[in-house]
Amino acid sequence: MSLKTALVSRIAERLTGEPRLLALRAKAERQRVSNGAPHVVEYFHQADDPYSHLAAQVLSAFTERFDIDLKVHLVGPPPDWAAPERERLEAYARADAETLAQKAGLAFHDPGKQPGANQRHAADAALTATITEGTFAERAPQIGDAFWNGNLTPTGEASPPSLTAAGDARRAELGHYLGATFHYGGEWYWGIDRLHYLESRLTELGARSAPGDALLFAPPPVPSTRSAPASVSGRELHYYLSFRSPYTYIAAQRAKALADAYGADLKLRFVLPMVMRGLPVPRMKSRYIAFDTAREARRLGIPFGRIADPVGRPVERGYSLIPWAREQGRGFEFCQAFLAGVWSRGIDAGSDRGMKQIVEAAGLDWQAARDIIGNDDWRMVNLLKFKDKAEYEDGRETDLSGRDAYMIYGRAVTDVLPLFGGRGIFAGDVTFLALGQVEELWDEVAIAMYPDRAAMVKMSMSPEWQEISVHRAAGLKGQLNIETVAPNGGKDSPFLAMLMGAKGDQS
Repeated sequence: MSLKTALVSRIAERLTGEPRLLALRAKAERQRVSNGAPHVVEYFHQADDPYSHLAAQVLSAFTERFDIDLKVHLVGPPPDWAAPERERLEAYARADAETLAQKAGLAFHDPGKQPGANQRHAADAALTATITEGTFAERAPQIGDAFWNGNLTPTGEASPPSLTAAGDARRAELGHYLGATFHYGGEWYWGIDRLHYLESRLTELGARSAPGDALLFAPPPVPSTRSAPASVSGRELHYYLSFRSPYTYIAAQRAKALADAYGADLKLRFVLPMVMRGLPVPRMKSRYIAFDTAREARRLGIPFGRIADPVGRPVERGYSLIPWAREQGRGFEFCQAFLAGVWSRGIDAGSDRGMKQIVEAAGLDWQAARDIIGNDDWRMVNLLKFKDKAEYEDGRETDLSGRDAYMIYGRAVTDVLPLFGGRGIFAGDVTFLALGQVEELWDEVAIAMYPDRAAMVKMSMSPEWQEISVHRAAGLKGQLNIETVAPNGGKDSPFLAMLMGAKGDQS
């Protein structure tokens, strides 16, 4: 480990550690007492955010339990950098909020789409009035219900920025970017599932005015016993991981425990970190994530804080070993060792010394792993089935067949692949089934080569690929993507060795 890596990891450990947190809390409390100020909690509400609608429903109970001065701010949607795929994020938020509502005994039903601009304007206007009148906690839940059901009387064509400008400015000043957020004494709490941290803090400060210790939304326990009903057998739990995500690290063991408790097969799915896909992660976002992860880790008893950021080469090196680790039956163990190494042990996964520690912690052989790291033997086999007639998602009229639309994509992607170090190496029509049984043949087989999985994912997130992918979606009835990695030098594959030998004879 380099001196820089060691120094940075130690600094990160100090910044995210509990001693510093307690010191900052004590300082904030001294200042409050010195100024003779009440316990001021600032709440930021976004009218068209389902998480905000859930938070609004607990505000009355929250203010009854604690002797606080609640200051409400109305805010607009998060900036583009915080919502790069806004429609997908909105759809997920609605579905997730419906689940949270059921868990918390609150009211929210996903309408299937975001209400229009007129409804948003009406909600902003109505909520602004309640803030002025001091009735937000009482009236906001009813306004939210009407908004999500499309029952508010429109008051204009669009939502004037002036209604949320002051709230947006205050939120940015304090260092956040989302709705449904609470701020107290220098700390942020996003959503009802983080409100218990604020409740505990206020209770410790003696600000609880109502008896009892029940939480408005208690965090769920981690399953510890296998208790799945027979009907659950055969189910799969798909866990999407990023080696640069601290949330991935602290949730990994929990996901494994959940799968084990219900007898589900844990399927690991990997995504490329946001910044490696060209998406920004501003400082205010990274600061909140680090702080939030640290307190969640402390609650769960998970070591955290000695960080060696794996962005870039370390992530790529780690991902290159995943197929091999899976073959050894240690896929999850390798992922957990990598995550623990970079998020709690300060291990530099970009170095051989660091990767050796990770590999051996996973119970794997470093000598075998060293020959595989950074391999460039990634191939993606694509089995394609075309629609009879192309169907574009934007509803455009076309006379193209599904094959014709896909060929537009195919010709264009040959120019995109080299931008990410890839190339097409085979494409051919399926003519007949020589052996085996299937209900329906695929129409075409195509094979593309990439330097690694990271390059493939990066390409699929690029503007160049996004622009041409509309033709791919229009033409495909079905697709099966099969990732393959050639064995190390063909040593373990007689068939590959034979092929390579034949190629050599011809050259």
